[in-house]
Order: sequence, then structure tokens, then C-alpha cells
Amino acid sequence: MKSNRRTFLKATLLSTSAIVNGIAGAATVCEPNTKTGSSRGKLSKQQFNMCGYAAPRLDKVRIGLIGLGARGAAALRRLTLIENVEVVALCDQYEDRVEKCQQSLEQQKLPRAKGYSGNKEIWKSVCEHPDVDLVYIVTPWACHASMAIHAMECGKHAATEVPAAKTIDECWQLVETSERTRKHCMMLENCCYDFFELQVLNMAQQGFFGEIIHGEGSYVHHNSPGYLKKDGYAEMWRLKEETRNGNIYPTHGMGPICQVMNINRGDKMEYMVSMQSADFLMAAQVNQLASQDPFYRPFAGKSYRGTVNTTVVRTFKGRTIVSQHDVASPRPYSRAYLVNGTKATAQKWPLPARISTGHDWLQEKKMKQLEEKYTPEIVKRVGEMAKKVGGHGGMDFIMDWRLIYCLRHGLPLDQDVYDAASWSSIAPLSEQSVANRSASVDIPDFTRGAWKTNAPVDLALKG
Repeated sequence: MKSNRRTFLKATLLSTSAIVNGIAGAATVCEPNTKTGSSRGKLSKQQFNMCGYAAPRLDKVRIGLIGLGARGAAALRRLTLIENVEVVALCDQYEDRVEKCQQSLEQQKLPRAKGYSGNKEIWKSVCEHPDVDLVYIVTPWACHASMAIHAMECGKHAATEVPAAKTIDECWQLVETSERTRKHCMMLENCCYDFFELQVLNMAQQGFFGEIIHGEGSYVHHNSPGYLKKDGYAEMWRLKEETRNGNIYPTHGMGPICQVMNINRGDKMEYMVSMQSADFLMAAQVNQLASQDPFYRPFAGKSYRGTVNTTVVRTFKGRTIVSQHDVASPRPYSRAYLVNGTKATAQKWPLPARISTGHDWLQEKKMKQLEEKYTPEIVKRVGEMAKKVGGHGGMDFIMDWRLIYCLRHGLPLDQDVYDAASWSSIAPLSEQSVANRSASVDIPDFTRGAWKTNAPVDLALKG
């Protein structure tokens, strides 16, 4: 208990230096713990099982939104379109962003929210606001865990952009705080709510694929030009993340695969290895910019992450997962979504999405029949509206709608704190593996054994 208290106090002190400003944040003032491993959980028991936990229902979900950059402003727009949602607090370090979002509320004929801005610790006021039920966090990665922990300590549910944590110690802090406070901590992994991924999950749960053998879920996105823009990310926080050697952004690929494999809900990720190429692009690009513009000189001469990272996970039941990360080389966008079972295989990238039950992919007519049969109820309910609202093709809106639906109907969340911790843990564990010549690294069991009896994700609408 004394050890846990020291860890919490450390996290609280850390959070006082956090910065709040949407996707354009300053990582330098919100650094997490630097541990890549932790002994937490090996001797302690689960305090309370948050998997399958249904918090008391909320007739109206009152939201405090922290971070009003591009993604934060987009989240505000989506949330205000959902029934029985009230945005009661808006927070960003920059006052002009708060005012811009206030005007957005007024344009929709909604009341202005309580505005918070002006300093780097003001976000705490959102967590402490008496009328907030859910703190919705859209800030730089290094701030996510500290903000979510403080929100739960203040009696609020927390929903945070990905990744939920940057270190294994932070993952355990999230788990222990959620269990102790019995407040939800959901990582906003939107890719779990994309249309084909939802269909495949429904098909898998109905046995279409047989036993799942193997999955692939990657993040290949030529994003590095954006990381190098002066006006892209405040204080260049996203470029600074590229100095970490590992699969530093794994959850978009891992999340949907873990749900199909019932990770934390009948199986668990057991160990992993991570191998990385040399950096063939990032350092050279930064150094060239620095030779032309003094602004980039503080970032020159540094070692940046290898261009391509490939991570392989093995589960307790013998399944395998491959996750690749590449944001620098000129490759077409891909999440490399693949589900390989004993009866069938699904693959989304490259497009179009396809399914096979043998040597060849099924023809378009058969694919349409499968779509009509296995499209889950949630897509039938809000899929068309989601496409109109937008947000990565609609999956962002489905994610938000489902979160609010579960809170309002007193249902367990599709993604609980164990998912947030385990999916996020791949990043620091991959750093550890890469640093040790791709040595095998154990993956913590954040459920502390509860995975053996936890029920699979239930996407049913019950109300």
C-alpha cells in the first residue's frame, strides 16, 4: 500500500506540469515515468474486476473536454450530435481555442460551457468540476495517463485518446485507479468501430472463422511530413516522440485484433519480440531542415526511431499477432487488418476488404450477402448517420455514440481499463525488446488472472 501511494503521489506531482492543448501539445512539460518494466501486479490481487462492470446509469452524460486542437474540436462536434449529452466544460491552454469551441456550441444553439484556459495546470479544474460525469481527453500522449488518473480520483469516468499510457508503470496506475474508484477508463480506440472490423468481430463471435489462429494489425501512414511542420504540433511534441525506438503507436492495429481473439476475455497476450530497421529517413530529413532553418537546429544531430518496426506477439493459447509501424517511408496507408481462422480469413488492406474460405477470395455477390447477414446492430442503428458526420469515415462517431450509449444504459464498456493498459503496453515493451537485440519480453497480465473467466465483448444494444 505504501508503494502504491508513493506511485500515485508521483503521478499527481507529474500531472501538475501537464500542458493542455489538443493534438498540438508540448511533450516537454508532460513527461511520463520512464520505466519500461514493472513488478506491479505479480504479488497483488485484483481489487475489483472492471471487465463487465456496469456503472450506475446516467440519464444525461455531462462531459468535460480537455484539449481543443484539431481532434478535440472534431470530438466536440460529434459529441454534441449525440442525444442526452451536455458539454459542460471546455479546456485548452490557449484561450482562443476555447472561444472558438464556445462559438461552435452557440452556432448549434447550445449553451456555452464553462471555459478553462490560460495556464498549464488548468485541466485539473475540469476533473474537479462538480457537474462533469465524463472527462474526455484529447491531448498529447504524455498527458493521457496523468489526466485520466486524476479524473478517476475526482470521481469521473475517463475517456482518453490513444495511447492511454506511455510506460508500464502508468498502465498499472490506470488499472489500479480504475479498480479502486470503480470508474471507467476507456481508451478511445476508434479503429475497433470501423465498419468491416465490427462485421468481422460479429462473424468471429458467431463462429464463422472457426478457431482464430493469427492476426495482423499495423499502422503504416506516411505522416512524417506533418511531424516536421513548424505549425503542426506545438513545441514539436510529435517529432520528439520519434526519438523512441519501438512500435510507439500500436493500438490502431492491435485493438481490433485483440477483440477478435478475446484478449483479456478468454486469452491473454503472453510475450512478444520486436525488431526494428535502421533510420533511413527521419534524421536525414531533420538535419537537412536544420541546415536551412535555425528553428530545426535543436532537433538535429539526434537519433530517431528506425523507419520500420515489426512486433510479434504470442498469446497464452498459442495465437500470434504481427504489428508493424512505419510513418516515414512513402507507403500507402494501411492498418494491415487480417484475421486468420481455421475456417476462413478476412483481410482489409489493401482495399477492398475481402474474405476467403479457401484458396480464393469470395466474389462480390457473396461478400454482399455476408455483409447483410453479419452487419451488427450498432451499425444498422447509427452507421448511416456516422458516415454523414464523418471522422475517419464514421468510425469516430460510432465510437462516441457507443460510449455514451453504454453510460446511459448502465452497460459495460466495449473497451475497459485492461484493454487500455494491455494494448498501450506494446509500445514500451517493444522499446525494451528493441534495446535488447529483439529479446523476448513478457507482457503483464493486467487482469491478474481474471482473463480466464471474463466474458467476450458484447456489442448488443439493450435499450
